Amino acid sequence: MDGRKRAYPLFSPKNQILLEAGKENTLLHKNTTAKIESRLAQESRLTLEDCLREGARKMLQQAIEEEVNEYLENHRFLREEGGGRQMVVRNGKGRCRLLQTGMGEIEIRQPRVLDRRSGQRFTSALLPPYMRRVPTLEALLPVLYLKGISGNDFKEALSAILGPGAVGLSPSSIMRLKESWQREYDQWCCRDLGGKRYVYFWADGLYFNVRLSSDRPCLLVIIGTLEDGTKELVAMADGVRESALCWKEVLLDLKRQGLQEGPRLAVGDGALGFWAALEEVFPNTRLQRCWVHKTANILDKLPKRTQSSAKALLHEMYMSATKDHALKAYADFIELYRDKYPKAVQCLAKDKENLFTFYDFPAAHWIHLRTTNPIESTFSTVRHRQRQTKGCGSVKATISLAFKLSKEAEKHWRKIQGYELILKVLSGIKFVDGKEEQVA
Repeated sequence: MDGRKRAYPLFSPKNQILLEAGKENTLLHKNTTAKIESRLAQESRLTLEDCLREGARKMLQQAIEEEVNEYLENHRFLREEGGGRQMVVRNGKGRCRLLQTGMGEIEIRQPRVLDRRSGQRFTSALLPPYMRRVPTLEALLPVLYLKGISGNDFKEALSAILGPGAVGLSPSSIMRLKESWQREYDQWCCRDLGGKRYVYFWADGLYFNVRLSSDRPCLLVIIGTLEDGTKELVAMADGVRESALCWKEVLLDLKRQGLQEGPRLAVGDGALGFWAALEEVFPNTRLQRCWVHKTANILDKLPKRTQSSAKALLHEMYMSATKDHALKAYADFIELYRDKYPKAVQCLAKDKENLFTFYDFPAAHWIHLRTTNPIESTFSTVRHRQRQTKGCGSVKATISLAFKLSKEAEKHWRKIQGYELILKVLSGIKFVDGKEEQVA
């Protein structure tokens, strides 16, 4: 050997193994670093949440202390007869109370006050006895329930909002909620309608499943439009198969509540009970058949291969710019399907008188008057709630739940388009093809 070091190939198996090992170590280091950074970020976030929660606890604790001090100061001159002991004094602190807040659970130790006066007792306005949740959370619970959160899912839902350890909604709490909704419904059914004036009604009968009943109750619902264009729930009652007698009772109840006159137009489906009752109670109200229901009924009597073309003709009837154009499409439908599909033609022809009434009202209102969509869209939420709970246990519970959901939805209902024209409709001004009739 000449003393020179032996040269190894750069990419020998040994060097390759060492290189791969180095890469693995580098990758492992990066992963470890990422995990550490993630943990530190999480700890930092938790620390921030803890700081906010602790800050809220200290502020509330301080506010309660000041409340007690103010109460003691206001009664510091009260003493027993003969200048004896003070009647109102501090009496240590009570046990720690856990309070659910929007930032999670906080611990409060409320000061105690000894009031020697007969029948007198200090009660905190900030933290009343037995209070376990802040009022905003108490308001949150019925909203979650109404929106479709089942009782078993409350703990998970509240944990996501408030953090681990959140207390869910107990069966007794749900029962109290339902009882309060029933009281609200009973009071609402007795409200005064003397100052109300409706221009339009939408009416429909909706069926629901009840776990403890073999029958499917029919909920009779009316939504109305007021003079300013706002929509509101007018009536909701238990009915029997949308009979004329039940609808008549609903309308008579509105009269007993003070409603002086009926609407100018009522929109409904093909239930003959409503039409018969309306003509008897409010004979001056005009009728409009819902085109969505009517279209579905007609298409059911046609084979699938013809439904597309038939639907196009039906669409032309209620989307035309003029009544004459709509009646032309009507005549074309009769001529085309009379011989082959007489049942479909009969289904269309029997309601001809009430299918085109909306053309005699402002064109801006047509989008609202052709269908009963205001009711259908609202009660889709009710049906979702029903599916989540697999139906209410009684008819009474079904009605109170539907009522509460409808009143919640009512807060988001928009005014009808062209509401500034309502006063003209109420004053008796005639409209032809959606336009105000010009008097020569």
